[in-house]
Amino acid sequence: MVLGMSLSTFTMLHVVICLLALGAGFAVLRDMLRSVDKKGSAIVFLVLSFLISVTGFLFPFSQLLPGHIIGIILLAVLTVALAAHDLFKLKGIWRPVYVIAMVAGFYLNAFVTVFQMFLKIGALHDLAPTGSEPPFAAAQGVLLIAFGVAGTRAVKNSIRRWHKTLEQPRP
Repeated sequence: MVLGMSLSTFTMLHVVICLLALGAGFAVLRDMLRSVDKKGSAIVFLVLSFLISVTGFLFPFSQLLPGHIIGIILLAVLTVALAAHDLFKLKGIWRPVYVIAMVAGFYLNAFVTVFQMFLKIGALHDLAPTGSEPPFAAAQGVLLIAFGVAGTRAVKNSIRRWHKTLEQPRP
């Protein structure tokens, strides 16, 4: 039992949160690539990503696993994004820092999702039973490249936006 739920019910809740966070991550990345600030989708992504880490730590475990380490890193990245947005109001260098943190958080969510798919989906597990085989490395490599390209574009958009605010005359 976890939080009064059976382990299978809690696992389903965790998976639903993960899928919702991935959807919110796509929305946030789309907005960043379009140079649009939508605070609502960003908040949803941050909250759901935080919940992924928190619920991940609630599963029974006897040793620190790679998923826990990624969860800790994700919480640190989300903290940076939150500070850049709410504390530093995306001013100056904090706008690209925010974009990098949000894309990194989304990437970490996607990385763990691909990892879990190779663990839990029979056909994928058969291709890479230990997670060190070429199909797993190729999937993670494609994911990393896709996020690298999209993240670079999003950061460039945020820097262009930052420069536009610098060029505007002050009243």
